[in-house]
Amino acid sequence: MTDSAAGDSGDTRDDSSPVVYDLDSDCSLADVEVGEHYRATVNGVVDYGVFVDISEKLSGLVHESNMDGESFELGDELVVVLEEVKGNGDISFGLAEDDEYRTVSVEHEPEITTVSRLQIGREVTVEGEVVQIKQTGGPTIFHVGDESGIVAAAAFEEAGVRAYPEIDVGDLVRVAGTAEEHDGALQLEADAVTVLEDETAATARERLDRELAERAEPAQVEPLVEWDAFEKLRPDLEEVATLLRRTVLEGRPIRIRHHADGDGMCAAIPVQLALENFIRSVHADSGAALHHLKRLPSKAPFYEMEDVTRDLNFALEGRARHGQKLPFLLMLDNGSTEEDVPAYKNLAHYDMPIAVVDHHHPDPDAVDDLLDAHVNPYLHDEDYRITTGMMCVELARMIDPDVTDDLRHVPAVAGLSDRSKAEVMDEFVELAGTVGYDRRELEDVGEALDYAAHWLRYSEGKTLVNDVLNVGCEDEERHEELVDFLAARAEEDVDRQLEAVEPHVEHETLESDAHLYRVDLERFAHRFTYPAPGKTTGELHDLKVREHGEPVITIGYGPDFAVLRSDGVRLDIPQMVTELNEEIVGGGVSGGGHLVVGSIKFVKGRREDVIDALVEKMGDAAIDEELSTTVSIGE
Repeated sequence: MTDSAAGDSGDTRDDSSPVVYDLDSDCSLADVEVGEHYRATVNGVVDYGVFVDISEKLSGLVHESNMDGESFELGDELVVVLEEVKGNGDISFGLAEDDEYRTVSVEHEPEITTVSRLQIGREVTVEGEVVQIKQTGGPTIFHVGDESGIVAAAAFEEAGVRAYPEIDVGDLVRVAGTAEEHDGALQLEADAVTVLEDETAATARERLDRELAERAEPAQVEPLVEWDAFEKLRPDLEEVATLLRRTVLEGRPIRIRHHADGDGMCAAIPVQLALENFIRSVHADSGAALHHLKRLPSKAPFYEMEDVTRDLNFALEGRARHGQKLPFLLMLDNGSTEEDVPAYKNLAHYDMPIAVVDHHHPDPDAVDDLLDAHVNPYLHDEDYRITTGMMCVELARMIDPDVTDDLRHVPAVAGLSDRSKAEVMDEFVELAGTVGYDRRELEDVGEALDYAAHWLRYSEGKTLVNDVLNVGCEDEERHEELVDFLAARAEEDVDRQLEAVEPHVEHETLESDAHLYRVDLERFAHRFTYPAPGKTTGELHDLKVREHGEPVITIGYGPDFAVLRSDGVRLDIPQMVTELNEEIVGGGVSGGGHLVVGSIKFVKGRREDVIDALVEKMGDAAIDEELSTTVSIGE
């Protein structure tokens, strides 16, 4: 018997007195030792002795040969010595000889079963943290997580009435009950839920934190392509992978927001797949991923107040209706700039954790104090050529390395979609070739993703997008047919848009000898269809670069916005936006992007002033032929 199992009853006898243990009613063989003394109660009298109970679960015989002629009746209390536990479980006792004892109470320490070892039909005790409490029209459902997983435990007081109202999310508890199957999922039918306190709680917390931290460690995976520039980002990505795995282990939902374009989807879909797999491995309910993970696109390249208001409302409703913790927000391919700050500050009122993986030019001084983690190549003297999709393929593999075979083509799709000029693009394309894609097919996948994203608008479109990207797709033939159809439709719509726009494009040569093209998209482009203004500007820009191969800047503008693209000219669009906002009083200029691609907004009445000032700044921009947003001439 261990000291930790015993507590002094307050007996004032001298510490040198023999000890007699007074067992808790639930004590079992694990709580007793041969040779020790126990308080007992007679439960049966027979010719050859008396049967006694030392707890509700432990009974045995005091043989007449050990009774020295003494006699006992039902209900008599006595002190016995545990002499033997036989192979068949029978217990033999003798009578104690001393009259003076120091009594020590023993609390039952149940055998703890981890969630991962639960078996239907077994009576068990689970110890862990309450991560969610949901009140149904019948029982109260406590979701309890230990180091191995999370299980629902149903406790019934009366229909619709909260069982154990003293228990809160975050409490450490022991749940005793029977493992059963409910609606196809493993669930504990709880007989008792007990809150751990004091030293027991502190010990359990220390153990749980230690083991969760160990399980949250990301997988150590070799990168799909060796790339020195990417290695600078690996520790930051491992930090995010750890945060996401720990978030799942703690039962907190995750909400993914990503830019609604090809690179944004190449970032979000692999991470979504990896997290779904990990959630299924943690929760006893195989359908938990549906309730704990949500992915939504964002049309703007920053976190708009419209988006954050929807997300916050959804999170608060989830907490009120389902007892969930507020979610962890993962921002992908957006979220790095000052434009994100108002939305982040809105979430800060509710202490929602946020992580960002992005490759747009960041404002770390503005956002980092509001983030739990921030991954961006600019923070390591790299740039947008490392696309978010490339980073997130590796992030997904750190979360769940089993997704690797599904993702070998995705970095190439991400890079081609975002016109990356990374030095390893050829290697990514070759890697995709090992799973059956040539360059043209990869470009078609990216085009189909952009086309689908345009029409999905603010919807997830999970099955459609997964089928287009061929990640988590169950029908290869459907993927190929879908890409062919969507890419062809996209090409037709782009051709139709360029046919409308090209006659109205204005051209001038700047003092730097760079070519500047601009067009009023509000007046001369088809509206409310594909391609949208940003895509239209990009397609026009690519066309002009191919025409002559010299440095080119393209501006597509509307009443209160402008989309900017550059090849061979160092624009530093984020810096230009800052200067314009200071110089044009009342212009309301905002926006950002990369050094060579971006978008800005402004007050409609100051459009002419903003565009003129912007063109003047472009005229002063330095030529840098290394900077490009499109494919090389001749490709």
